[in-house]
Amino acid sequence: MQTSKLKYWILAARPKTLSASLMPVAVGCTLSYFYESFKLIPAIICLAFALLAQIISNWLNDYFDFKKGADRADRLGPGRAVANGWIRPEEMLRMAVGFGVLAFIIGLALMYYAGWKLIFTGLAVGLGAYAYSSGPYPLAYHGLGDICVVVFYGVIPVGFTCYVQILDWNTAVTVSGLALGLVSTNILVANNYRDREQDKISDKNTSVVIFGEAFGRWFYLCNGFAAIALCIIFIYLGMIWAAVLPCLYLIPHVAAWREMCRIRQGKELNRILAMSARNTVIFGLLLSAGILLS
Repeated sequence: MQTSKLKYWILAARPKTLSASLMPVAVGCTLSYFYESFKLIPAIICLAFALLAQIISNWLNDYFDFKKGADRADRLGPGRAVANGWIRPEEMLRMAVGFGVLAFIIGLALMYYAGWKLIFTGLAVGLGAYAYSSGPYPLAYHGLGDICVVVFYGVIPVGFTCYVQILDWNTAVTVSGLALGLVSTNILVANNYRDREQDKISDKNTSVVIFGEAFGRWFYLCNGFAAIALCIIFIYLGMIWAAVLPCLYLIPHVAAWREMCRIRQGKELNRILAMSARNTVIFGLLLSAGILLS
């Protein structure tokens, strides 16, 4: 593969947003360490699977958005590989399917640690990646993308990363998954807020398109505070620091929100997307540190 072509594949994978799959695995591993059951090999497998799943989802989104005409010439975000002609549509689809097979094979290895029922989790992740942008009812086009992020970039990766190591699912796991999912959702909210006018023209009915610009701003802010509110539950679980340290996340979160309110529209909103990805890392690290200190 030529160097220039490899660059386009990497760009299509949207590396700046991969914190959304890295941090859930990190938090899940931290929880397993807290419960004195951390295992390196399944942790590495979970990380590889999570990264592949997000990359596949991004490639499929690139492909199907092009097919649906959602990647318009007036797009404000980073260039899309298929729409710009950097990668042919059939190439993108073949690569996504090929990586999907690879992810499935890697995921099968986790059955050794947690049993055959994990295959249903892998199938659910694969179906979610496909249904997000395609199928008879593409979720991203009907205001359900935000829920998908909470589930597939929060609850499932945190929960099952921990589960394959401790073979249990408890309240701390659920709270961690939901909180991180809400924070990760702001990456999508920032993206949809920036593209709201173009998405409306393309009949891509994200939550921001459905409920309006003001909703998008307040939704972004409330997601962060809701994540911190969930962390209060850790106090009742005897994990005090897991409730206290994540509160520091509100500093960069509110700063990003204020920038969003100042900018309101245009390409400058790409800064909010980058800040949101960074804030996901900050929250994940603070929550992990809090769990360890507890």
